[in-house]
Amino acid sequence: MKPLFIACLVLILSACSSPAPVRTAMPGADRDPHGCIGSAGYRWCARTQQCERPWELAKAQQLDNSAVAFDAYCEAAPAR
Repeated sequence: MKPLFIACLVLILSACSSPAPVRTAMPGADRDPHGCIGSAGYRWCARTQQCERPWELAKAQQLDNSAVAFDAYCEAAPAR
């Protein structure tokens, strides 16, 4: 009877010592220093001084929908 009690006690204690769950970041919690949410497709554009989605900016400004075109447009100083 004593070995059965010890076996049950070990089983109960081992069940209580499971590893802590892995914490994952909340969706949308990946903001860059400018506050742009990368997982939603936003990137900082210095020219417009706001977070932009590259494909939306490309359509609005009639640019090629490419990272090179986005970077070239957003790094350029705004026209005065």
